[in-house]
Order: sequence, then C-alpha cells, then structure tokens
Amino acid sequence: QSMKPFAKIPNPRAIRDKLGMNQTEFWSALGITQSGGSRYESGRSMPRPVRELMRLVYIERVNLADIKGADLRAGAALRKEDPIRHMALATAKAA
Repeated sequence: QSMKPFAKIPNPRAIRDKLGMNQTEFWSALGITQSGGSRYESGRSMPRPVRELMRLVYIERVNLADIKGADLRAGAALRKEDPIRHMALATAKAA
C-alpha cells in the first residue's frame, strides 16, 4: 500500500486494527499519547506532521530510530547530483 506525502488519513483506526495494535502501542510509536490518538480516531483533524509520521512508520515501514541526519543529507545530495541513480535506488526493493 502506498500513500502520497501529507495525504489525509481518513481512518487511522483501520490502520491500527489491521496491525493488531492497541491505541497505546500504535500512537506511542509516533510520540502521541493514547488519549490524543483516541481523539484522532474519533474524527479530530490530524496535523500534517502527525499524518506524515503515520505514513512513514505504518505505511512506508520506516524505523524512525534508524534515520540519521547524515542519511537524509546524503539522500538529498544524491537526488540533486544524480537524480536517475537516486530514483533507481529509491524504487529498488530491499533485499
């Protein structure tokens, strides 16, 4: 499943249910309290940064603990200097 960056997430509870996680497990991985997550699941509007974290963690399956600033800078430099290679690496399946 894929999703555009910063896209609206109509039903975060469906994502959580599909993963078999309780609210505390699911929302704490994004740095959000269970009560805050419950409000989002009840229809409260999610800020863009929260939506993007949810997309990265639960849709794109990015482990936030593995991301370093140097990695982001290297990726941005590669995208600028060699966009074709960047695209090939970005779309390659992980081994």
